[in-house]
Amino acid sequence: MRPGLKRLLALALAALAAALLAARPVAAAQPFQTSVPSAILIDADSQTVLFEKNADAPEVPASTTKVMTAELVFRALAQGKLKLDDTFDVSEHAWRTGGALARGSTMFAALNSKIRVEDLIRGLVIVSGNDAAIVLAEGLAGSEGAFATRMTERARELGFAHLTFTNPWGQDDPDQRVTSREMASLAAYLIRTYPQYYHYFGEKDFTWNKIKQPNRNPLLTMDVGADGLKTGNIDTSGYGIVASAVQNGQRLILVIYGAKSAKERESEAVRLFQWGFRSFESKMLFQPGEVVGYAQVYGGSSGSEPLVSDTPIRVLIPRDSDEKLKGQIVYTGPLMTPVSPGHEVAHLRVFRGPDEILEIPLRTSAAIGPGTLPRRAMDASLEFAEQLFRKYVLKK
Repeated sequence: MRPGLKRLLALALAALAAALLAARPVAAAQPFQTSVPSAILIDADSQTVLFEKNADAPEVPASTTKVMTAELVFRALAQGKLKLDDTFDVSEHAWRTGGALARGSTMFAALNSKIRVEDLIRGLVIVSGNDAAIVLAEGLAGSEGAFATRMTERARELGFAHLTFTNPWGQDDPDQRVTSREMASLAAYLIRTYPQYYHYFGEKDFTWNKIKQPNRNPLLTMDVGADGLKTGNIDTSGYGIVASAVQNGQRLILVIYGAKSAKERESEAVRLFQWGFRSFESKMLFQPGEVVGYAQVYGGSSGSEPLVSDTPIRVLIPRDSDEKLKGQIVYTGPLMTPVSPGHEVAHLRVFRGPDEILEIPLRTSAAIGPGTLPRRAMDASLEFAEQLFRKYVLKK
């Protein structure tokens, strides 16, 4: 088979995979219904999707945009390009566009004042200050527009094809769009990558210019284990939230867009978290370094390459269920020699019924050099025969 052709291998063909996947029958939990137009609930550790509804639809992010803004700020801090004690100037643009005059959410930054980065972070993620977002953007990139370009570029670097930004604070713009699925993945990435800064999202209140404001995330005061991230609301978006909660060491991440009211957003978020923590249990499929399956190798000393994951592969499965998981290994192949270990060449996709609940990258684990001349000739003959078959038989 010529390079570039997608190869799908059922995990049932691998004895170990088949044994693990069949070890416990699983099925969908009791169907969950929500009134909001778009939502997704994932397990942060395993990345298992527990619930989704229109999760890939384009959405107006409103102030949930600030999760992406925070990622760029946290990254600059982690890289040593920025310090918490650094200060940025409050421009007239930031003051007029994001301050009290604009009648939006604000940290009440004073015109021409200098504010520490740490205080700006609190203004950004606790009270959702539009002025804080603009000051950070101007301080890091020179302007809102330049910073927004960096936001979209960073989203693409992280593998998010649909997160597109034109401003750092959530102003309505037809070109600023996200999806629930990718915002959930972004939240999981931020929590995993910046634990030293994530705690700001969970602080209960923030005082600036002698004005004390509570955290705008209402879930922090509810008994669901919520510890952070952002709400959002403008006329074109409805009420949205990107939220995370932890119970008994398990973290779930929830995204909702399009709720009709703050009350509906809160009640549906609480219901989804409660259902997610109650209805699922963890199932280990593969340990780190354990062979998940094999990729075909062309012209090598071995005809197949064992594929592994660097991290544990777990899924959350509904309790007391009777439907089996199904899996596929997807790669572009066959692989060409020489093959060296440690390269990401495939993905494991796990399905529950028609729904894909997990996708994990797989890497090569063994070095494979060129095969003998007879072996290479045999592979070439098989490749040629398969091309003829596809050209003259499958296309008829």
